[in-house]
Amino acid sequence: MTAVSDRFSAPPGTVSSPAQLPAWQTGYARRLVLVDLVGVVLAVGLAQWLRFGSLPGTGQAYRYSNYLVVSLVIVAGWMFALSINHARSTRVVGSGAEEYRRVWIATVAVFGAVAIVSMLFKLEIARGYLMIALPAGVLLLGLLRWTARRLVVRARRRHGRFVTRVLVVGSAPAVRDLTQSFARGQWSEYQVVGACIPGPVTRTELHVPGVGAIPTYGNESHVVGAVTATNSHAVAVTATERLDGRGFRDLSWELEKLDVDLLVAPGVVDVAGPRLQMRPVAGLPLIHVEKPQYHGAKQFQKRLFDTLFASAVLLFGLPFLVTIAVAVKVTSKGPVFYRQERIGLDGNPFQMIKFRTMIDGADKMRAELVERNESDGGVLFKIRDDPRVTPIGRVLRKYSLDELPQFINVLKRDMSVVGPRPPLASEVKTYDDYAKRRLLVRPGITGLWQVSGRSDLSWEDSVRLDLFYVENWSMVADLLIAVKTLRAVVSHSGAY
Repeated sequence: MTAVSDRFSAPPGTVSSPAQLPAWQTGYARRLVLVDLVGVVLAVGLAQWLRFGSLPGTGQAYRYSNYLVVSLVIVAGWMFALSINHARSTRVVGSGAEEYRRVWIATVAVFGAVAIVSMLFKLEIARGYLMIALPAGVLLLGLLRWTARRLVVRARRRHGRFVTRVLVVGSAPAVRDLTQSFARGQWSEYQVVGACIPGPVTRTELHVPGVGAIPTYGNESHVVGAVTATNSHAVAVTATERLDGRGFRDLSWELEKLDVDLLVAPGVVDVAGPRLQMRPVAGLPLIHVEKPQYHGAKQFQKRLFDTLFASAVLLFGLPFLVTIAVAVKVTSKGPVFYRQERIGLDGNPFQMIKFRTMIDGADKMRAELVERNESDGGVLFKIRDDPRVTPIGRVLRKYSLDELPQFINVLKRDMSVVGPRPPLASEVKTYDDYAKRRLLVRPGITGLWQVSGRSDLSWEDSVRLDLFYVENWSMVADLLIAVKTLRAVVSHSGAY
């Protein structure tokens, strides 16, 4: 025990330091200044060019020059608003929706200020100019931020760059759970490089399923030395009984000297940020977990979104839907549509409508193919090369076109545009109390399961994603999932 303690504890009176801090975060944030400037200048320049349609030296040169000054003021104000809203903070850039939310808030603040100043001083700034600059700016800033994220993720996957090395402190099960959570997120910047497990030092590594062996560096008293040994940039403390309030405080002071971040994982699983509220009480930071809300204004917002979105798809996509229906009818015998009983809100059954992609009577052949089921967990029934699928059906499934008639189910209030995967009655019979919470909201045409792998997901991952959606629904999340669905459909990953 003494040898281990000497190896991983910092000597008295000295301050160790990691070999290198995560400089990529500050460097990335600085580059975003240039990225934002390009997006803002392009948006304002495009608005000025489209609104006035001429350059200096033509008949509108004087007015164009006046608006050039206005454009420069808006660019400066826009960049300032992004800064004071911390849209480039290292705490939010690179992952999650918070970065985009701050960009949106900064943009709305700028144009709101322009509108107020224009009204007060009667500047009469052209409304067409502002109506072009605002959406163009939001679109360009979002697209450029997304592109920057993709470059970072690609560098992580191919070269192992742009990662934050994390030392985890906690019990063995808690370390495993946190490590697996980090490994699951394709956008996650955190890489677990070691662990300190409270209690007697009896092991040198901890095996994490799906990840591998994580080296251990003693117990909670060896954290400072372990940070140096692993060159960690952050320490994540998860469920542990051995580290009390004073221990947390002392640890935070030691890590502050090393310029190492301290992360606290409270063990609250699959609860998103909007439901977590920090409430300091008597000097203690308490985390208040709000109850998930499915009624009132949120329910109205979701229903309005479903109705407008489904109506638009069916109306503008009618010629395309007719073309698909004709193709299905002339290429194989049987009806155009396939109806199947699924379980919806509160366990109520409904008839889900899809374009038929299999030969007529395919359901009767399922018993013959049960041994070829490739779904992990055995609850779902999926075969990558299903012999029952027709040639046109393979094309429809590849791009999820067979699901377009489900927008009729949305208008009938059987389904939602975004929600959990609609289950079969046979699947619901196997649900435990944990999985039954999927039935608290209407099933969706798309959802987290659709944008995270579709048929490639295991049963456990499918349930976990559906429950995360149920527990943390928001209108912004629905919009993001709808956008990501387009990418998933084009890539046709996990579609069979």
